[in-house]
Amino acid sequence: MYGTGRIIPALAIFLGFMTFAVWYNAGQAQQPPKPEKPKDYKECVAPTEYMRTSHMVLLNEWRDDILRNGGPRTGVTANGTSYTRSLQNGCMNCHNDKKKFCDTCHTYAAVKPYCWDCHLEPMKEAM
Repeated sequence: MYGTGRIIPALAIFLGFMTFAVWYNAGQAQQPPKPEKPKDYKECVAPTEYMRTSHMVLLNEWRDDILRNGGPRTGVTANGTSYTRSLQNGCMNCHNDKKKFCDTCHTYAAVKPYCWDCHLEPMKEAM
């Protein structure tokens, strides 16, 4: 065969280029973000682990129940605290800095939530 002396080195170079990212970052796992909690943090509508993994499910359930089924706009936590079931009037009252809270995790997870297609992003307060 013609060029058999070049095939194996070419394959080795090709595999080196294709697996470079794996070898270069070996053992360097990226640390998960630590979003900034509200200053007057008391309790959330659900446990932290649930909110970390399933907050979008909760928001979709609220949307379906309130807007489509005419459900109540208020809810009660496990400890009996009443809250408003709303992204802007409920969640964003405590988590009012979208960049330091929402965007840190969404950027890390490489997701683009569609919340802000309909809702207004919270404005920074004038200093």
